[in-house]
Amino acid sequence: MSQESTAPGELEAPATASVPEPGAVTIVVPTFNESANVRQLLRLITESVPARLPCEVLFVDDSTDDTPDVVREAARDCPFPVTVLHRQEAVGGLGGAVVEGIGAASSDWVVVMDGDCQHPPSLVPELVATGERAQAQLVVASRYIEGGSRAGLAGGYRVAVSRGATWLAKSLFPRRLRGISDPMSGFFAVRRSAVTADVLKPLGYKILLELAVRSRPRTVGEVPFVFRDRFAGESKSTAREGLRFLRHLAGLRMASSPARMIAFGLIGLTGFVPNLLALWALTGAGLHYLPAEIVANQFGVAWNFLLIETLLFRERRRHRHWADRTARFALLANADLLLRLPLIALLVGPFGTAVLPATALALVTTFVLRFAATEALVYLPRKDRTGKGRTARRRPQESRTEESRTEESRTARSAV
Repeated sequence: MSQESTAPGELEAPATASVPEPGAVTIVVPTFNESANVRQLLRLITESVPARLPCEVLFVDDSTDDTPDVVREAARDCPFPVTVLHRQEAVGGLGGAVVEGIGAASSDWVVVMDGDCQHPPSLVPELVATGERAQAQLVVASRYIEGGSRAGLAGGYRVAVSRGATWLAKSLFPRRLRGISDPMSGFFAVRRSAVTADVLKPLGYKILLELAVRSRPRTVGEVPFVFRDRFAGESKSTAREGLRFLRHLAGLRMASSPARMIAFGLIGLTGFVPNLLALWALTGAGLHYLPAEIVANQFGVAWNFLLIETLLFRERRRHRHWADRTARFALLANADLLLRLPLIALLVGPFGTAVLPATALALVTTFVLRFAATEALVYLPRKDRTGKGRTARRRPQESRTEESRTEESRTARSAV
C-alpha cells in the first residue's frame, strides 16, 4: 500500500502536547473513482470547518482513476493537512477503507463521510460538538429524525431499498441499534478510543452498522441532515453491493455462539433431504440398505458442509486449507453416527430409558458436541508453538496487524 501526503499547514496544538487537543477532528473520506468530486468536497470543507476546530482530511483511496493526483493538487489550496492513503488492494471494500482510515487518524474524533458531496461538511462541527456535550462515543447524522431528509436518494427504488435495509438491520439488532434511527448512514463521528479495530470485519459499504454492532458504543447521539444529490459521477450502489450487505448482515447475526448453534441445527435439518433422496435412489438400484445408509449419509454431509462454509463460517475459512476443512468436517459428521448408537444403547440398557426419549436425548447430545467440535477443530485458527493463533494461506496485506498499518501511515505522514 502506498501512502502520500500533502500538508500545507500543521494542526495547532501546544508543543508539549502528545495528542491533539480535545475536539480535534480527522475527516476520513473513502473514495473509489471520485476525481470529479474531490475539489468541490475540499472547497466545502474549507468553507465549513471553522479555524478554531483543528482538522485534517484523510482520503483512503481504492481508485483506478486519477483521484489521488487530483486530491494532491486540490490540497495545495487547503488551510489544513490533506493526506492520501492509496490502497493497492481494496480489502473489505469501503468499510475496510474506513477502518484503515480510523487506524491512521491522529485526532480524538473521526468523522466519516462520502466523497461525492452528498454529506454536507457544514455538519462536521455540530457532530463533534454534540459528541462532546453528550459525552457520546458515536454521533450519527440521520436522515430519519426531525429536520433530516433523504432527498438525495435517486428514485423510488433506492428509497425503498434504503428503508428496507434500515428495517431489516434494526429488526435483527434491536438492542445494539437502539438510539440509531439511520444505521445505513455513511456520515457519522466516532471517538477513536471507542473503536476496537481487531474485532471489526468490514464487508462492503455499511461500516456504521459494523461499528455499532461489534464495537457497541455506550452512548450514541444523533444530528439530522439532508442527504444531497451527487455533485458528479454515478452512484456505487449496485446489486452486487446489495448482496454483500446481506452477507454482512448474516455474518454479524451469526457472530454469537447461540445464533451459530441455531443456524448449525437448521442447516443440519436440511441435510435430511439429500440424504433421503440418495438412500431412495441407492436402495431402488438394488444396493443393500446398510451400505446405502453409509453412502447416502455422505450426500447429507456434503450438503451441510457447503451450506456451513457459505453461510455460517465464511469469515473463518482462511484459517485452514479447504481440503483440511473438508476432511475434518466429514470425519466429525460420520463420528456423530458412531457415537449416537452406543449412547442410545447405554440409555436404554443400564439406565432403562424408553427408546424414543433415549434417541431424542442422544440426538441433542451429539448435536451439541458436533457443533462445538466443528467450531473448535475445523474453523478456529491453528496454534503455533508460541500458543498464538495463526492462519493458513493469508494474503500479505491481510496478515499485517492493525498496529503496523497505523504506524506505517503515521510514519509516512511525518516524513513529508
